[in-house]
Amino acid sequence: MGDSKEAGAEAPPAGAAARGSLSLLTQGESEEPAQGSALFLGGNEVKSTAVVKYSSAPPRTAFARLEEKTDLKLPPANWLRESAKLGPAGTTILGNSKKSKPFSSFGMAYDFIDSVGNDVDVVSDSENIKKLLKIPYSKSHVSMAVHRVGRTLLLDELDIQELFMRSSQTGDWTWLKEFYQRLIDQKWQRKKKSKEHWYQKAILSKFLYYSINGDGAAQPVPSAAEQQEPSGSGQTNDSDGASWPAPFEMPSSVSEDPSASSQGSEPLEPSYIVGHVASAPKEQNLTTLFNDGENSQGLKNDFVRNILWTFEDIHMLVGSNMPIFGGGRYPAVSLRLRDNNKPINVLTGIDYWLDNLICNVPELVMCFHVNGIVQKYEMIKTEEIPNLENSNFSTKVIKDIAQNILSFLKSNCTKEGHTYWLFKASGSDIVKLYDLTTLCEETEDKYQNPFTMPVAILLYKVACNMMMKKNQNKKHYGTIRTLLLNCVKLLDKSRHPQLDEPKKEESSESPLNENSDESYSEEEEETPDSDENGPYGTSADPPDDNKAVAIIKSVGELSVPEKYKSIHQIRPSCAFPVCHDTEERCRLVLSYVLEGLKSVDSSIKKESDLPAADPNTPIPLKYEDESTRGGPEGLEKQMALFLDKMGSLQKGNYSSQSGMIPGSWQHKMKLQLILKSSKAYYVLSDAAMSLQKYGRALRYIKLALQSHDTYCCLCTNMLSEVLLFLSQYLTLCGDIQLMLAQNANNRAAHLEEFNYQTKEDQEILHSLHRESSCQGFAWATDLSTDLESQLSVSCKCYEAANEILQFSDLKNQNPEHYVQVLKRMGNIRNEIGVFYMNQAAALQSERVVSKSVSTAEQQLWKKSFSCFEKGIHNFESIDDATNAALLLCNTGRLMRICAQAHCGTGDELKREFSPEEGMYYNKAVDYYLKALRSLGTRDIHPAVWDSVNWELSTTYFTMATLQQDYAPLSRKAQEQIEKEVSEAMMKSLKYCDVDSVSARQPLCQYRAATIHHRLASMYHSCLRNQVGDEHLRKQHRVLADLHYSKAVKLFQLLKDAPCELLRVQLERVAFAEFQMTSQNSNVGKLKTLSGALDIMVRTKHAFQLIGRELVGELGQPKSEEAPPAADPSPSLNREEVIKLLSIFESRLSFLLLQSIKLLSSTKKKTSNNGEDDVALKTNKQIYSQLLRATANRNTTLSERIDVLTHLLDQLARGGGGGGPVQ
Repeated sequence: MGDSKEAGAEAPPAGAAARGSLSLLTQGESEEPAQGSALFLGGNEVKSTAVVKYSSAPPRTAFARLEEKTDLKLPPANWLRESAKLGPAGTTILGNSKKSKPFSSFGMAYDFIDSVGNDVDVVSDSENIKKLLKIPYSKSHVSMAVHRVGRTLLLDELDIQELFMRSSQTGDWTWLKEFYQRLIDQKWQRKKKSKEHWYQKAILSKFLYYSINGDGAAQPVPSAAEQQEPSGSGQTNDSDGASWPAPFEMPSSVSEDPSASSQGSEPLEPSYIVGHVASAPKEQNLTTLFNDGENSQGLKNDFVRNILWTFEDIHMLVGSNMPIFGGGRYPAVSLRLRDNNKPINVLTGIDYWLDNLICNVPELVMCFHVNGIVQKYEMIKTEEIPNLENSNFSTKVIKDIAQNILSFLKSNCTKEGHTYWLFKASGSDIVKLYDLTTLCEETEDKYQNPFTMPVAILLYKVACNMMMKKNQNKKHYGTIRTLLLNCVKLLDKSRHPQLDEPKKEESSESPLNENSDESYSEEEEETPDSDENGPYGTSADPPDDNKAVAIIKSVGELSVPEKYKSIHQIRPSCAFPVCHDTEERCRLVLSYVLEGLKSVDSSIKKESDLPAADPNTPIPLKYEDESTRGGPEGLEKQMALFLDKMGSLQKGNYSSQSGMIPGSWQHKMKLQLILKSSKAYYVLSDAAMSLQKYGRALRYIKLALQSHDTYCCLCTNMLSEVLLFLSQYLTLCGDIQLMLAQNANNRAAHLEEFNYQTKEDQEILHSLHRESSCQGFAWATDLSTDLESQLSVSCKCYEAANEILQFSDLKNQNPEHYVQVLKRMGNIRNEIGVFYMNQAAALQSERVVSKSVSTAEQQLWKKSFSCFEKGIHNFESIDDATNAALLLCNTGRLMRICAQAHCGTGDELKREFSPEEGMYYNKAVDYYLKALRSLGTRDIHPAVWDSVNWELSTTYFTMATLQQDYAPLSRKAQEQIEKEVSEAMMKSLKYCDVDSVSARQPLCQYRAATIHHRLASMYHSCLRNQVGDEHLRKQHRVLADLHYSKAVKLFQLLKDAPCELLRVQLERVAFAEFQMTSQNSNVGKLKTLSGALDIMVRTKHAFQLIGRELVGELGQPKSEEAPPAADPSPSLNREEVIKLLSIFESRLSFLLLQSIKLLSSTKKKTSNNGEDDVALKTNKQIYSQLLRATANRNTTLSERIDVLTHLLDQLARGGGGGGPVQ
């Protein structure tokens, strides 16, 4: 319909008066409830409700009651003239019964597409509904076309005689004429209507104009021209409405000039592109499809009102033109004219009753006349019509007829897209159903069915409508795909190549060209429309017809309740199942895309001017030597060219090698197809990526980017959605290149997958090469063998994706994708920074110790630092504190590598901790502290927090260790160095968490123990070397003793550091010996010796650990073939154990000897001290045993440890250095 419609708007039932200017009715304008109530007719209950979905009628007016004796043979003054009450089309509504167009149901279906396929059982003209329900009562013919879409049946009158008249003139439809004459009516001839028919039509028309005019007096006709007008009006109007089309032929404008096809239509831009291969088209774009074609084919919904009529359990969308009057006492009535000499028969009663039910009109006004002279009026309620005299009928039987006919049609009209013919000959009781599509396919030209295009359009529109409903999209993928595949079956590619191959995949739409139309020739022959005068002369039942799909042997069967039951499944789910495998679905999409590309390419005139290419020959992949490309520098140039190209796209630059005209149907369709192929390849690449098939993924994303490059060349106005797709493609390409770089060990398999090509891919690429070189993204899709190059390409892909998001403010429209791109940029820059950092470390390890830092190392440091810095900025811009902290941590590690590089630049014997080392270590500390500030608290990410703390502790510890071991005495005083070392060690302890239970806890405990050991050793050394300040000496003595105690405690917690524990204890003994040298009294010395021997006794734990490890080594598998068990703890250093054991034996021997001497001298001076005597005796025995054990050089290490353990036990029991001194 030319006017806009409000589908679903509640409008007044039964249309609101005679036709006038078009107006949409809203709920507020409804004069009556939109729904009719259940009617109780003669004891039979029939449920009927009607909702007016659309009405173009003006506000209804009251009819004028004519005076008696008014002569209807005389025309009123307003006859056949437009008026405000009637509207511009009043002549048609008010009586000159215009025959409904052959596609009237399609016009309604297009306007109320939501109802088709699901909610509505039947879509048809009310005249067709009435004719079907009157079949058992009428002897007249029935000829209707039936089409099925889902559960909906579309019914249209199929005017066979009109087709046959055309066939006799043009030669079309000869197959149907021959079939009809052979099986139905061998002596077919056209029947013409009688003069009485046209007389009654003219009387009715004048009566209605009198009723509108409100003047009962006959008015003279002003001129002779107008006097002749009525006689021809019926024929003219009748012939206007029933013109039949020829089979669809491609318009000459399309075949001669591709650009002409777009004239008169809105340009179809690709603004309904879906996202991954699965989102819905935008509604505003779909509404423009086919509009021109619909209008030119007469596919308009030109009914005054469209009504959703529910009759019992049958839901029908019905078109009606019945005039409805109202006002005053009668808010809604239908007006009828009857000859008083002819009683109302059953057919007329059913006709009136159904009209009022459909339009929800409660009353009928009957005007009786005799020979055109008005006699009287009579008011009849709708529910009384079935009980009128001579017109009795059962409403229950009408209900059964409706249910039986619907069940019969649904059970037998099972194929979507097929045209079925429901036929009953005049005077016959047999109703037959033929499949005209199947019969047509048996002829030479199977596309002679005029319903082909309207049905294809309807299937397409229903599918698009389902796709626009996002909440139902996935649920109806199978249905959508079935509709589109049935649609494409109806199209003849050779006749109309401008119809793009619909994308028959469940997640995409099919943009058919809107300029495809069929032309209808105007016939001037009259077409009968009354029951009394049928067009077919035969009434004899033909012999058995094996061509019929189904037959109703007697119309009387339709009156039997539930005689026919519909058992056919609406749409079998197995007909076109949706593939669940992603690759299979995408391959299916690509196969349809290829068909469409071939169709478009074959229609381009300049094809012969292009260089020939064999689609079966693989297009060679253009590899370049890395040296010619210039590595990252060459990549920078290619990136700059790419960004310039993207900027030019924003200005609408257009370039096509095939010479396609922008705006032509080929151009529009190829753009859509290419975009579909790029999205399908993108999904394939993503699926291959998830399967870790990185070579295959790179091949698919290369094809996606080649498709997109061609799209860019053809597109005259780049849409933001398409730019977003490109950003997504480049992001995925960056991911793939990164994974290829990280999986270099399987490079051969990836290369093999990358080089493989299917024939389908080759042919699609061949079509792409007709438009562009497809090299716009070659810099991003080459499979390099160089790790640095792969990482650089990955980074450039992310950078390009980010740059694209800057166009058209895409980053604000798609914040999630923007965040993901920046995260990937930060990650890849971290990867590249680590790569350069490791290369610098490798160069450093290969360098001779005394050699200075090379320029290559410094360049690698700069590159690495630059990458880390940019990555940190990326993460900080999206408030990703955790990843920013990790990159700051890596930057700190780079600073430590720089410091280590400077530590070896000099003579090892004269080496000192250099200023450069200090500078880089301090920088490392700064970056670690920044990382901690970035995290804020441990709660944000405990693992990262602990890692940064550990690295910071390590940095302080390394710096303090180097200053302690390689003290810069040439630049700093000893005291300053000791202070700096002490401060650094204490800071290292601060960030070394020994209390938290974690996998790193043993390392932290070992680190803390080592720090305490080093500090104790440093203070011990200071005490040895310091002379003078007694207060400072005492402070150092206390600190040394404190740190030794803490070191021992921490080492005792560890099971894999016995040597360290033994060394600390020995240093404590040495510390005690040093203190003893400064003592003068024997009592003090004896006390110190007693403490030293007590330390010796406590070393028993260390010897036990060493002994266990030695036993464990001896307990290794005896079989040499069996591999040794992996030991997570470091293996025991036997040389170090032997060295420490020897020192221990000598120091124990020395202490025992000194103890014996002191105890002996003390015994001479004092007497009767039993404890000292016991201690002296024990020490002598232990000393004697120790001398004998050390003198035996054949003892094994284990035996020596056992002896020492035994001696320490004796020493512990015997009291060591003796009791308290008196």
